[in-house]
Amino acid sequence: MTHKKKIHFEISERKILLRIFDVLFVLLALHVIGKGFGLIYLTASATTLYYAFVLALYINSMGTIFEMYNLQVASNKFQVLKSILLTASTTVLLYLLTPIFSAVLPSNRLQILVFYLTLFFALLLWRISYVLFLASNRFVQKGVLVCDTDQIEGLIEGLEEIDPHYKIIGYVNADNLQLQFEDFHKVKNIKGLNLISFVKDNGISEIVIADQNIKEITPELYRQLLMLLESGTTIREYTKVYEERAQRIPVQFISRDFYRFFPFNRNNNNQIYLFSTRMINIIIAMVGLGIGLLLIPFILFGNVFGNRGSLFYSQERVGKNGKVFRIYKFRTMIQDAEAQGAVFSTAKDSRVTVFGKFLRKARIDEFPQFINILKGDMGLIGPRPERPVFVKEIAEMMPFYETRHVIKPGLTGWAQVNYSYGESLDDSLIKLQYDLFYIKHRSVFLDLNIALKTLTTVLFYRGQ
Repeated sequence: MTHKKKIHFEISERKILLRIFDVLFVLLALHVIGKGFGLIYLTASATTLYYAFVLALYINSMGTIFEMYNLQVASNKFQVLKSILLTASTTVLLYLLTPIFSAVLPSNRLQILVFYLTLFFALLLWRISYVLFLASNRFVQKGVLVCDTDQIEGLIEGLEEIDPHYKIIGYVNADNLQLQFEDFHKVKNIKGLNLISFVKDNGISEIVIADQNIKEITPELYRQLLMLLESGTTIREYTKVYEERAQRIPVQFISRDFYRFFPFNRNNNNQIYLFSTRMINIIIAMVGLGIGLLLIPFILFGNVFGNRGSLFYSQERVGKNGKVFRIYKFRTMIQDAEAQGAVFSTAKDSRVTVFGKFLRKARIDEFPQFINILKGDMGLIGPRPERPVFVKEIAEMMPFYETRHVIKPGLTGWAQVNYSYGESLDDSLIKLQYDLFYIKHRSVFLDLNIALKTLTTVLFYRGQ
């Protein structure tokens, strides 16, 4: 049995496609304009391998910082326009300011303007083409879900909210192939005996198994799944699909057999990785403290009029292996902000002063935490440390919450760059999923990704 599958691109493939064609369009445009108008600076930048590599590196790095490879941004022509403008401007500026790595500056300065405009419009042309012709139906991936009927709503919404191009169009009740159940919104219930024909007729890309009790799946359904597998249909387990697309661990769909889904990353005990990370932490913490010292006169001035209280404050937080330490920050709240007891800070917290809001948005209030990094209580990257009172409360309600404490907490983390400020237990659950993903996939490349996304958060003034 064979069936035609619709061509689609995975999330990682879409991002690679964007990165490659960003560079190709820019280099091609520079070469054509340079040759056509005799502009040597443009031609050299596009055809000299070393210069082209440097320019490609700058485009990809600045594009990452300014969210050119965020698929939600890339699919919106208004949002991507801002990203293109920022990426093109900073790329050209960086390229011009590093003459050791880039082409020799031309004597005719007009070429610099043409260089900038060429790079900008090359990116704009490609990205508008992407939005209009590629970012819509071309990337839609159709799937079928095998699950119990009482799971259907949560499972479908869980997948589609993280990737609009992933559509579950049908589901099969795992333990009863004979009965026809109700459709869920636009998701058709498939009578299990018709699964093979449904997959063939609808161009299904993959089948997702979400039934944790494998014993309840009928022999007939197993037989059909095996035939589909043999014909080339991808069959995967739900938590794997969710983790890959959301880049977080779906703890709400995982049973108590947690280690089957969550093998610890060997980098958590890799001495070379840990040593090199510690050295980088120390160096950056010393630089950060130096910058913080330079900022103190301005913060003192703002604190006198905006906060009217002590400059610093400290709090107990839970660190690696559950050890409690004191974290340091510039104060952003009114004095005696927790006279009535500890509560979560919210987006419009009335306890935060006007000057404190600025410090939080610019992430300046975090600078004293470089002291914690030098002391070894924290690292630059890791789960944000939580207060003991909240850890106890959340751990009682959420399985695996204290798993966050197997590594050092961080100044920034995967949860911080992917999710808004946590205001409730529901927010804590989502941030826990991101934290566990980081612990599972911890690596130099993921650390670098977090660092670049943190720069994006600061530059776009998204602090809380």
